[in-house]
Amino acid sequence: MPKLKTRKSAKKRFKITATGKILRKRAAHSHMQRKKSTRRKMELSKPTTVSGADKKRVKRMLGKLK
Repeated sequence: MPKLKTRKSAKKRFKITATGKILRKRAAHSHMQRKKSTRRKMELSKPTTVSGADKKRVKRMLGKLK
């Protein structure tokens, strides 16, 4: 079976940690910031993990699925 090609868009959006978790950026951080509180903006700037339902799909896009 041939190797899976990496999707470049996924490579730019996701990062795999040493323990195997997949990190992603949060939505709603880059626009309409005037009405958001400072605390909310700080929380939105931190990465979070991909949900379990999407983990297999993201790993396949990154070419890491075995």
